[in-house]
Amino acid sequence: MLENQTILVTGVTGQVAFPVAKALAANNRVLALGRFGREGDRERVAAIGAEPIVGDMAAGAFDAVPQDLDLVLHFAVAKSGDDDFDGDLAMNAEGVGLLMAHCQHARAFVHCSTTGVYRGSGGKRIDESAPLADHHRHMLSTYSICKIAAEAVVRTAARQFGLPTTIARLAVPYGDAGGWPWFHLMMMKSGVPIPIHPGGPNTFPLLHEDDYVSHLEALVDLASVPATVVNWAGSEDTSVEQWCRYLGELTGLEPRFEETETALEPLLLDTTRLQSKTGPTRVHWKDGIRRLVEARNPELLKT
Repeated sequence: MLENQTILVTGVTGQVAFPVAKALAANNRVLALGRFGREGDRERVAAIGAEPIVGDMAAGAFDAVPQDLDLVLHFAVAKSGDDDFDGDLAMNAEGVGLLMAHCQHARAFVHCSTTGVYRGSGGKRIDESAPLADHHRHMLSTYSICKIAAEAVVRTAARQFGLPTTIARLAVPYGDAGGWPWFHLMMMKSGVPIPIHPGGPNTFPLLHEDDYVSHLEALVDLASVPATVVNWAGSEDTSVEQWCRYLGELTGLEPRFEETETALEPLLLDTTRLQSKTGPTRVHWKDGIRRLVEARNPELLKT
């Protein structure tokens, strides 16, 4: 784990970045950049040992961010879901470029992107050179396009500023803070059918928060100019059908699946580049799912 570094973390109030900031704050100075508009957010971040810093990505308002940083871990994202392309592009694409300009003297910059930038794999395992597409168009209309735009800006800024950069395309993060499997559990609890793409299995590699936190040093080590792109995913092939059925075993709730062309297309990912630095992931997906239920909805467990 990284130690004795000054690290800027963005998006720290979100599901993914909060465990990252919490783990790093034990042995580093962690600066948490955000707007902190919701009541209690600033106090929650300060309680884990991070230092809240108020700023605005879209506006390029980074006056409170020092420039003598060692590392920047960028997780902030806007996903309005209401076709606000102007706002989401300003935050996701323009904002990251302005941030990299401000932090250009850092030792490394890690940009959290998404495997949602890929075209559906059609059952084929895909590496970082695979074709891109508007993968999330039916769920979040701006998301994939804005993420692709952000990657283009990050690649340009890495070269322009000579800033070693990793673009980490994150798959399906989950853990005590929640994640996609937890949303499926809530759908099962409410009797709502779970949409799946026809012709499954609907493969999406899960990545537990213990594993993605343990990967941070490797992601920093991968940083380069031009930027390194890496699939950030679990080393086990898992599917929506698998984890929902296992949630059913744990809770007695019965998943109901509904095939639809508007569901996310499966993504079978090649993690060779990541595993060359990290080795295989350590948390077995079944153990991680059980821990998720124990942390968030222990009343639903049968045993």
